[in-house]
Amino acid sequence: MKKADIAPFFATLAAANPAPTTELEYTTPFELLAAVLLSAQATDVSVNKATRLLYPVANTPQAIADLGVERVEGYIRNINFHRNKARYLVEACRLLVERHGGEVPRDRAALEALPGVGRKTANVVLNTAFGELTLAVDTHIFRVSNRTGLAPGKNPLEVEQALLKRVPAGYLQHAHHWLLLHGRYVCVARTPKCWECSVAPWCDYRPKTPAPARKVARGTRSAAE
Repeated sequence: MKKADIAPFFATLAAANPAPTTELEYTTPFELLAAVLLSAQATDVSVNKATRLLYPVANTPQAIADLGVERVEGYIRNINFHRNKARYLVEACRLLVERHGGEVPRDRAALEALPGVGRKTANVVLNTAFGELTLAVDTHIFRVSNRTGLAPGKNPLEVEQALLKRVPAGYLQHAHHWLLLHGRYVCVARTPKCWECSVAPWCDYRPKTPAPARKVARGTRSAAE
């Protein structure tokens, strides 16, 4: 993707969705942190189902630490790897209480020091909860960045660094969610929906996927017959 194409690419995404946000359900920075921790290798839908059960019972670090691993497991058992995630979550909550007074730190190093919290999770929290100009690169953003030519890279860190250099400052706040949602619903993994893609004119992907052929209902004739 040429540098001159980047601004119209994001302008188009912004026009369609001026204020994008995560599809994870949360009301506080801690609820977001916990939800993102639980979302590794799981869908947002499954995480939301779990947190709708967990948060009414415990939605602070102290409350979840008090529940303990086994009881947390019971609320999140529909999520992949729920046992490990329950252990990570409870230990992360214990450290939040011990080191940060039960508050979510607005600091990457402090976040990444928590069990189950890597660079991607930290970036999501910093960007979504605190408005930091960061970009979390998940599988969708990695794919879109490489496929479109926006910010090619061999690994998530390379893509993140390339995005931070190439995305215009005015679009950086919401770039993570625009790219993630575009990858989740349009620029999908197996067969990108190029025929309905609003940013196809600036995308380097070739050949563009054609629209699927429309099926003619049995017993009817097409207009050409």
